[in-house]
Amino acid sequence: GARDMYRAYQDMREANYKGADKYFHARGNYDAARRGPGGAWAARVISNAREKWQSDVSGRGAEDTRADQEANVWGRNGGDPNRFRPSGLPSKY
Repeated sequence: GARDMYRAYQDMREANYKGADKYFHARGNYDAARRGPGGAWAARVISNAREKWQSDVSGRGAEDTRADQEANVWGRNGGDPNRFRPSGLPSKY
């Protein structure tokens, strides 16, 4: 699960595509959770830690954190990450 989360993060950094953040959040959680309870657990722990850091340190704000968590939970619960896919994001991702 942790590897899935890291891969989504790496892809997000590589794509550097405006508006794709929530897609990669959902995709990382989705991929990790598909591995079973351990993957879902890893996704939840990593996502919550990242969002806590983001809200405490980065100053992005509560609304961004809430939207990220919505995408995290959506993916972790088996929702299609493409719900958050921005138009024009290369098909590689």
